[in-house]
Amino acid sequence: MNLQLKITDRGVQTTNLKSNTENPSEILDELNLNILSILQEDARKSSREIADRLDVATGTIYNRIKKMSDEGIIKGYIPFLDFQKIGFDLTALILIQVEGKHMIQVEEELAAIPNIVAVYDITGEHDAAIIGRFKNRKSLNNFIKNMLKMEHIKRTVTSVVLNVVKEDFRINLLS
Repeated sequence: MNLQLKITDRGVQTTNLKSNTENPSEILDELNLNILSILQEDARKSSREIADRLDVATGTIYNRIKKMSDEGIIKGYIPFLDFQKIGFDLTALILIQVEGKHMIQVEEELAAIPNIVAVYDITGEHDAAIIGRFKNRKSLNNFIKNMLKMEHIKRTVTSVVLNVVKEDFRINLLS
């Protein structure tokens, strides 16, 4: 919660500054969802191209994209890579049991490792799940052995991806 403090002759007054990200429906109207859908298809689209497609003024599109970026809805623009074609032949899903009070610390340490592309808090028998990309078995093996040396990690279970059936983090925003 964000509070604004204002000192007046009557004393200190507080005002709750409500962020749009606290209630996404305030910022995610149909136009913004359409803009996001187009950017998911091709993040290189210009504001003009999006405006032409949606029959809206270019300035409106530019302002909407800027606001969604400022609100943290749009976090960045990255290419959709084929990791195998650039030498990362192994993808591993690793489930981790962590000593409870140290979970955030361990997750932050793992998130800082370049090969780790996702870190999730999960429910169930394990506390966290991570996804990592590795060039070969040797690099995966070294990573696992080094991870097991980390303080507060109790146990891991590693699964190696054999075949990628679907790997696409885009979703249909308009359904």
